[in-house]
Amino acid sequence: MLRIVRSAPTITRCNLLRLYSSYPSYSIINMPALSPTMTHGNLASWTKKEGEQLSVGDVIAEVETDKATMDFEFQDDGYLAKILVNQGAKDVPVNKPIAIYVEDEADVQAFKDFKLPANESETAPTPADSTPAATPSASETVVEQQVAKQTTPSRQSAPATGTRILASPLAKAMALENGIALKNVTGTGPSGRIVKKDIEEYLKSGQGATSSVSAATTASTAAPAVAGGVSASASVNSTIAQMIAASNPYTDTEISNMRNIIGSRLLESTQTIPSYIVSSDISVTKLLRLRQSLNNDPANKNNDYKLSINDILVKAISLAVKRVPEVNTCWLEKENVIRQFENVDVSVAVATPTGLITPIVKNVNSKGLVSISNEVKDLVKRARINKLNPEEFQGGTICISNLGMNNAVSMFTSIINPPQSAILAVGTTKRIPVEDVTSKNGFTFNDVITITGTFDHRTIDGAKGGEFMHALKTIIENPLQLLL
Repeated sequence: MLRIVRSAPTITRCNLLRLYSSYPSYSIINMPALSPTMTHGNLASWTKKEGEQLSVGDVIAEVETDKATMDFEFQDDGYLAKILVNQGAKDVPVNKPIAIYVEDEADVQAFKDFKLPANESETAPTPADSTPAATPSASETVVEQQVAKQTTPSRQSAPATGTRILASPLAKAMALENGIALKNVTGTGPSGRIVKKDIEEYLKSGQGATSSVSAATTASTAAPAVAGGVSASASVNSTIAQMIAASNPYTDTEISNMRNIIGSRLLESTQTIPSYIVSSDISVTKLLRLRQSLNNDPANKNNDYKLSINDILVKAISLAVKRVPEVNTCWLEKENVIRQFENVDVSVAVATPTGLITPIVKNVNSKGLVSISNEVKDLVKRARINKLNPEEFQGGTICISNLGMNNAVSMFTSIINPPQSAILAVGTTKRIPVEDVTSKNGFTFNDVITITGTFDHRTIDGAKGGEFMHALKTIIENPLQLLL
């Protein structure tokens, strides 16, 4: 578990003597923003209990952000009077009140049954505090309407999205699985609530959905209308999944904050960056010989270092960037500028048990191969156990993703990691025969890798992308240039 201490100015003092005479003055502790991209967090655990004394620098809670679990450090003195959000709560918004503290220990008891006034708490409850709603959401109603149009074409059009239909959670799930529009079911529960028995009776009557195939067709052709902030197509996809699950065993894994942020950033990249792809087959025969020579150097008898192909490629990228600096840029639409960086900070894609992360080797252009190799190994090791600091994986000016260790991957493409403008995808080494008139066999063997660059066309024109790939190929095929 990552232990990164970040203090945050998220404590608001409120004197409620004029409003609630039964409560002494108190202060609110809000959910802190512990990373630049954090808008919600999971409250993993409380390290302090109600009634315990708090001092400046005390860690009072562990908060899971989009990339790591961090310690929330308290910045005042007092006593923890009331915990408002229980540990384990998911997706707690930044600045939502999570606890109350007081200055005087004698005041703690007064907050035993305390509830925050409505005007000081956020209107939307967190998932941990909320209970299953008795009525369907707007997006659920849209799905029901779309499915109903196919399953019961002779009926009148669905009612407005805001129509309330009372149904138990189990009845809703059964309706989704079977493609049933809840508006067509008569509820026999309290206040006309639709229950499991009503769905079963509706299915027995033969009025249910004709088939999951028909519903799937409906979903694939449905318009991407939006209701309540959720696209109808996304809801229909969920309906299809429910239908498949009715006959196919499955296992659900909760989407973590890390996977959420990965998904949102990749979606942002594919939707907002006009990218293009350039591939190059590059000989690494000389590079492999250089690597072997350096690793077997008598001066390295204590195995102080062990260079990998990726280490050398990281250095080669920095030299190619210096020759084509337009690649070392980012598009800043808000500032209306294209920012070009002087130093080359290479992000190295690393697969971890919880998702992909890109630790950064900074100032690669000013470092030697041994320094780069040792730094990459340290970053990768700590990345896989979630012990990177935010500044070690947030940033970078260009990225490398290497699947060369997988012999089945000859080439692939990668998605740009915004706000960067370029990413390089490295495939496995292939040994191929090439013509050689000096050889008695007429041919020799060459070790080749395919490197595929994905570039942001807003900052890097196609000609510049090709120029960069040519520079990279030249350096890799003549690795002594790394020493210049």
